[in-house]
Amino acid sequence: MKRLAILALAVLPLACATPRAGTTKSTSTPGHGAIKLTVTPNPVIATNVGGNTYEFPIDVVVKETGGHPVTIERVTANVFTAGGIQVASESYDAAKIQSLGFATAIQAKGELRYHFAPRKDVPDERLFTSVYGDVRVEGIDDNGSRTSTTTTITLKKR
Repeated sequence: MKRLAILALAVLPLACATPRAGTTKSTSTPGHGAIKLTVTPNPVIATNVGGNTYEFPIDVVVKETGGHPVTIERVTANVFTAGGIQVASESYDAAKIQSLGFATAIQAKGELRYHFAPRKDVPDERLFTSVYGDVRVEGIDDNGSRTSTTTTITLKKR
């Protein structure tokens, strides 16, 4: 019985370390530009495109909610294992976003839609059961006030 209690205490932090999909954290200054982020699908569906290579298609919708135009400066996606250890990260600055044909300026109360489909090697399929991630969008409004929002994503294999 004592061993079971010790095992439960050891495993509990790992179980609690995986945030729920769609959990959002935002920062903004009242009376300034603010952004809301939606990622679909969530969980992200990983599709094998050959060998160990998987495609992770996601749509990112960024809405301005504070009533001021916002310029997107960066979109970042991170992947973590249970316990919060970062295993992958990809970041797009404004120039990269524009080079992909996407706008970076959101009008007050407007929205932007981005579609990303990165391909990554996954050396062990068991990772799909123990990883989660987040997508973060950072911007600046027409008054120079910074705003950001981060949404938790989970993964599953098709």
